[in-house]
Amino acid sequence: MKYYLIAGEASGDLHGSNLMAQLKKEDPEAQFRFFGGDLMQNAGDELVKHYREMAFMGIVNVLLNLKTINRNLNFCKKDILQFRPDVIILIDYPGFNLRVAEFAKKHEIKVFYYISPKVWAWKEYRVKKIRKVVDELFTILPFETEFYKKHGMDVHYVGNPLLDSVASFKKNALPKNEFLTQNNLDERPMVALLAGSRTQEIKRTLPMMVKVAELYPEFQFVVAGVNSIDIKLYLRFLSKSGVKIIYNQTYDLLNNAHTALVASGTAALETALFNVPQTVIYKVEGGWLVDFIMRNFVFDMAGVSLPNIIMNREIVREFIQVKMTLKNVKNEMQKLLFDEDYRNKILDDYSRLKNRMGEPGTSHRAAKKMVELLK
Repeated sequence: MKYYLIAGEASGDLHGSNLMAQLKKEDPEAQFRFFGGDLMQNAGDELVKHYREMAFMGIVNVLLNLKTINRNLNFCKKDILQFRPDVIILIDYPGFNLRVAEFAKKHEIKVFYYISPKVWAWKEYRVKKIRKVVDELFTILPFETEFYKKHGMDVHYVGNPLLDSVASFKKNALPKNEFLTQNNLDERPMVALLAGSRTQEIKRTLPMMVKVAELYPEFQFVVAGVNSIDIKLYLRFLSKSGVKIIYNQTYDLLNNAHTALVASGTAALETALFNVPQTVIYKVEGGWLVDFIMRNFVFDMAGVSLPNIIMNREIVREFIQVKMTLKNVKNEMQKLLFDEDYRNKILDDYSRLKNRMGEPGTSHRAAKKMVELLK
């Protein structure tokens, strides 16, 4: 069968590559064409467009790039019609992907949505559109099944693909001494800095991370670099800081980290799965006004980071928008770095989080169900 996949950011590239590997096992005749990244390209067949050309975030940034977004969308539609897939598999990235789903529905092409859009956090009105234009929805968070059932939708809960990624990595993880030697790192306890995978995220979070690093010379702070980001952007903030950067080794970094400072997103859940105490920081355009609107009229969850959302309470501290100040982050880092009781409480909560998420095998379960539905 012919599969057309669309992932618009780094996490989607990771999950898409794992899904493709499992689809090949279930369907040896599988042909793939996709929007994605390096990992999906390594999994095989033809990468049509890299997600680095699509990663626009925040209202202002999206508005400034509307021409590019529409150009990508029109190109995608034409490419789909030429390829004529048996199914389009959409991976998160709802602003773009729901428009693709609408187009596919008009052309009677089957649509599977893998990794449901986070409409439960905000834009709940999108559920109506999902119900109209998506044939099968595959969810990865334990509470999503009930959420969609409340809106009259039956979904396939397959577990979280990060469980697969972390479990697979740990089987062949580098010993700590090799990791340190290969990356010219010393023996000081390590703080992982996960500043995001998009340019705007890095511009807003990395300067704060560097300021925090300067306060604790007894620790070594290391940035998890993203290949799709121009090195000049990192160097703008890191060149005189003493903070190091390593590429394509986020899991190795987390596997050896004492503590982490993380931009909200998939990275916060990955950090929890590696048992690394963390705090989450994040900022978008709009300052206090956006903060007020989001907290009072839009966002109705226990937090913005996945560990807190899944547990429905704050298990890691978040400093979002106006709360992302050096004073707040420093006070929290002080506890994360030096208070063992505080760290152990977080680790206990991580254990409960993992129990709630279930077992690895997500990519296999999803692929098997998809092929079964297509046959």
